[in-house]
Amino acid sequence: MNDSSKNRWADCYGKVAVLSGGASAERHISLKTGAAIHAALRRMGINAHKIDVDKKVIAQLIEGGFDRAFVALHGRGGEDGVIQGALETLNIPYTGSRVLGSALSMDKVRCKWIWQRHGLPTPKFKEISSEADLETIRDEFEFPVMIKPVHEGSSYGICKVTSQDDLKEAWVTAGKYDDCVMCEQWITGGDYTVSILNDVALPVIKIETDRDFYNYQAKYVDDDTRYICPCGLPENHEKSMGEIAIQAFDSIDASGWGRVDIMVDESGRPYVIDVNTIPGMTTRSLVPMAARQAGIDFDSLVLQILDTSMPARNNIAPGKVVMA
Repeated sequence: MNDSSKNRWADCYGKVAVLSGGASAERHISLKTGAAIHAALRRMGINAHKIDVDKKVIAQLIEGGFDRAFVALHGRGGEDGVIQGALETLNIPYTGSRVLGSALSMDKVRCKWIWQRHGLPTPKFKEISSEADLETIRDEFEFPVMIKPVHEGSSYGICKVTSQDDLKEAWVTAGKYDDCVMCEQWITGGDYTVSILNDVALPVIKIETDRDFYNYQAKYVDDDTRYICPCGLPENHEKSMGEIAIQAFDSIDASGWGRVDIMVDESGRPYVIDVNTIPGMTTRSLVPMAARQAGIDFDSLVLQILDTSMPARNNIAPGKVVMA
């Protein structure tokens, strides 16, 4: 890249705040994501500055004279619409989903309500408001089930429960991360994820782990977790999965970029599990893997995400699916 190209980009984007860290359970992952994004922006000659988000972030943004923000905050405070609302109040353009899409994506129960309304497949679920609800789960669900905090990411607090005797312990564990807890029917089958960039579904990744499910250790610790891309599905099945992911993403007003996690049962039926509006961008992260398969290197991916902070989005036909 020549100096004139770098200067042109610097002039186009102005001074960019890379917001990461924060106070959520995913803080350390966010710091890694922010560092990788910041390094990529600097390589491209963009005037980017890292900000470790805390209670002083509003003052830092005002005093810093930033022209836009690259939001790299995972979890609550970053993906739930809080920082997005602050940026809108300050009239600072930012990357990714707006307030509503961010808030909905962090609420697993409300996502499922919306997906059901739109006829999108998602596993059976129930909110757990009290210990009395555990008895209802024993009657209404087949084991195993998943017990999850409603507003948490990176698999924090999630437990697979194979026996009704373990329900209370799993509920208590999830409750340490969130006052709102849910039960979700376990799906036996394949674990897939679909990255979305500017209304385009990137090549699907199949995830394989020797653990019971793709938990925190499988995501961030294990060296033997397998990421398969091309995913091995027939072309029409992969295309259909990409279309379902885009529908799930759009239905909650998510935009710009993100990731949709899908389980496929033993009969081949897909189930939408989760939406991430600010996925990881570390060396182990899934969005860069999918982008690479689509011919998009890391720096170009970061730049395209930064473009989501611009007034005019890329002119790409909505709902497009890119095959591996």
